[in-house]
Amino acid sequence: MRLKDQVALITGAGSGIGAASARHMAKEGAKIAVCGIPVQGVENVAAQLRADGFEAIGIATDVADEKQVEAAVDKTVAEFGRLDIAVCCAAVQLHDRDHTLHELDEEVWDLTHSINFRGVMVTCKYALQKMVLQGSGSIVIISSVTAMSGGSANVSYLTGKHALLGFNRHVGKHYGPKGIRCNCICPGALEKTPNHDIHPDPEGRAESLAKSIPLGRPATPEDIAPWVTFLCSDEARYANGAHFLVDGGMSA
Repeated sequence: MRLKDQVALITGAGSGIGAASARHMAKEGAKIAVCGIPVQGVENVAAQLRADGFEAIGIATDVADEKQVEAAVDKTVAEFGRLDIAVCCAAVQLHDRDHTLHELDEEVWDLTHSINFRGVMVTCKYALQKMVLQGSGSIVIISSVTAMSGGSANVSYLTGKHALLGFNRHVGKHYGPKGIRCNCICPGALEKTPNHDIHPDPEGRAESLAKSIPLGRPATPEDIAPWVTFLCSDEARYANGAHFLVDGGMSA
């Protein structure tokens, strides 16, 4: 198993890519701290992992609250004794409120960035405090194909995902010498996200996306999870400060 006895903290793990990554990594031997909100989704994922024979705990964690993130990292280490992996999946996309800049409500900007960028920053901050002491670790940040262009009309989401690429390079550059790798995955459009139902035209969105992707369909969380496991494993030991497009050819 590629992640045998590794301890992984995953944010946004109550659904989507986070939940799929938790399952995939557990099957590869990792012990999982399932972090996120709402608490019911987090507890359901953790309970299912335990029912399947894996080691897992659920921790209610709003990444917009730095104290909750710090507590989640501390609880993970208290439970499992160390922290080897941090996977930053928590994100929000407010399709119905996140507009082009001249129409933007600043509250939407602040909320989006508090989760999509600052939430990643504080997760990495507290994870790195543990990893630096250990002299090893791996971080995976989920960005987006949106970070490859300026095309999205959702300016808050777009800029946050762009910012993650620079942040990823900084962490890889400065913590690589300490034995800690950091990499970014840029998924293409997902088949269904937690925000699917608030999109003004979810069915039209799905049909339009399928036509824009050379492989003929949007991604599923299960398409992305193996990449998370790979980048956390020793197979990716020379990957650091890099970003990886997993978009079905959408950006080709």
